[in-house]
Amino acid sequence: MDLQLNGKVALITGGTRGIGRAIAEELVKEGCKVSICARDQSKVDECIEALDRSGAQIIGRALDVSDAKALTDWVNASQTHYGGIDILVANASSLVIGADQEAFSKAFAVDLMHTRNAVEACLPALEQSKHGSIVAISSISGVQDFGFDEVAYGAIKSAILFYMKSLSTRLGRKGIRVNAVSPGPIYVPGGVWTETEQTSPEIIEKIVKRTPLKRMGRPEEVAKAVAFLSSSAASYITGANLVVDGGHTRRIQN
Repeated sequence: MDLQLNGKVALITGGTRGIGRAIAEELVKEGCKVSICARDQSKVDECIEALDRSGAQIIGRALDVSDAKALTDWVNASQTHYGGIDILVANASSLVIGADQEAFSKAFAVDLMHTRNAVEACLPALEQSKHGSIVAISSISGVQDFGFDEVAYGAIKSAILFYMKSLSTRLGRKGIRVNAVSPGPIYVPGGVWTETEQTSPEIIEKIVKRTPLKRMGRPEEVAKAVAFLSSSAASYITGANLVVDGGHTRRIQN
């Protein structure tokens, strides 16, 4: 299927590792001009070199996404560099565990407010695009409590789902599509599940047993869902929450 993404400009927050890195790889492969941001400049540089040594298709900047000014400056610089913005993928996440005030504050600032601030910064350019698309990375923890102490994380991911639905109604009139992708248990080498595998392998075994496809997901499987929703192949899809979890959740998605 031709996703018709060649030449489109895509901004990805948290784009140097895990799901964000896989999204960057997928969109570059589809011919997008990509701009990424992440906290570590060395990882930004490594990602750029790995995906496009010529620098023609990917640029990036180190910043803290909870810093609204720094985030807006990156958006504006990306727009200036490429001459527009067609796609925003709000991927950066705190991945916080717990239910105390600090956990809620961090999840709010990083997951929710960075999504809101990135959207607002990108809106003028997206309104000028004939291909305007926003995709936010939520989580199945936003619709179901799995008992892994993801209280703050899940609550904020749920808020992101509502925000995306609300945005889809407001921005649809301007031709901008807004969707969410909710990954399930995705195994990222060196990520949180790697540590869990080493310290509590019984948890991994329980997750795999619960999942109908009998395995954990891969970052590239989420990335392909994001690429689809970002493309003209999904031209009549907005306000949707695409769950990529191998059947792990037991609810009907809405």
